[in-house]
Amino acid sequence: MKTVDSFDFAGKKVLLRVDFNVPLDNKYNVADDTRIRAALSTINKILNDQGAVILMSHLGRPTNGPTDKCSLRHIVDHLSDLLKKPVQFADDCIGESAQSAADNLKNGEVLLLENLRFHKEEEKGNEDFAKKLAGLGNFYVNDAFGTAHRAHASTAIIAKFFPNNKCFGYVMDGELRSVNKLMNGAEKPFTAILGGAKVSDKILILEQLINKADNIIIGGGMAFTFIKAQGGKIGKSLVEDDRLETALKILADAKKKGVKIYLPEDVVVADNFSNDANVQTCEINNIPEGWMGLDVGAKTEKKKDEVIAQSKTILWNGPMGVFEMSKFEHGTKTAAFSIAKATKNGAYTLIGGGDSVAAINKYKLANEVSYVSTGGGALLEYIESGSLPGVEAILK
Repeated sequence: MKTVDSFDFAGKKVLLRVDFNVPLDNKYNVADDTRIRAALSTINKILNDQGAVILMSHLGRPTNGPTDKCSLRHIVDHLSDLLKKPVQFADDCIGESAQSAADNLKNGEVLLLENLRFHKEEEKGNEDFAKKLAGLGNFYVNDAFGTAHRAHASTAIIAKFFPNNKCFGYVMDGELRSVNKLMNGAEKPFTAILGGAKVSDKILILEQLINKADNIIIGGGMAFTFIKAQGGKIGKSLVEDDRLETALKILADAKKKGVKIYLPEDVVVADNFSNDANVQTCEINNIPEGWMGLDVGAKTEKKKDEVIAQSKTILWNGPMGVFEMSKFEHGTKTAAFSIAKATKNGAYTLIGGGDSVAAINKYKLANEVSYVSTGGGALLEYIESGSLPGVEAILK
């Protein structure tokens, strides 16, 4: 794979697709700059080569054209501070203002374009829109792994206008290497830990992991669909009744292939979806009527920790419970610390998916695992299909 290390960007105007879709607080300040910081090394490589950088990104989900809350101008000052140099801003991503700003950009300077999604053509993968973007520079770098699973104008279509002048940035390269190591070179035993609300969100990844993993630990709301499918009583816990047969098929396929699936044995239940609810611990297949499971219990944690400790490769995607509430964060917290401990003991650990990344960051363990993915949906889709539109566009 060609990365920015393969090129000298002296005198080039580089269109750099980044993922600056970051959360803003109620005063429009950047609340979490993880994704911005991730892109700094690619930006600085181009600047150090004496190239000029034209940054393209989306922010939020604008539906009817420009809105102030989705404007990328809100991150200009923060980005300038991180780069220790002023960042110029164009109030559109195409048209006269963008073209003029790009034309006047000098080597060593940075220009941030306004939100790509202010134009509906971006998400539609419109070729004319991509061509207008392409006209702003003479080299294309994709470093936005978080959007690489979308065939949008700036992530996939634009690359065709740079047949010999395109490559991956450091974020994309790191993500692809990490997933490829996980799926094609995983040291055994390989354990996947999957949580979150719905089985339906994880069917394809479960099917892939059954062919790769030795152990699959299932937690979160999705566990109750498996328990009910086997005849368990789950009270008013979250369940997908239309996925009961799917759950049984997954269990049967795993057994056939010698993959151990670990479902929770006990669960912390509450009489209300609230941090102030009454709680008790019970067997997961015998939850009282009117109660709902919101975290895994102590027996489940102990078994989970034992499996993690014996693993050499670990993928974690999805929390074990409702970790946003302090009463129900224990299972997720112990998973995070167990994975960090396993990493210290030599395991390769990859954390992917918004909630798992949020948990790792919440417990300040990002530097104690092997790799934290910046793209939840893209990571899952890459594991599921082995390819992404934004990746294929560079490899062509």
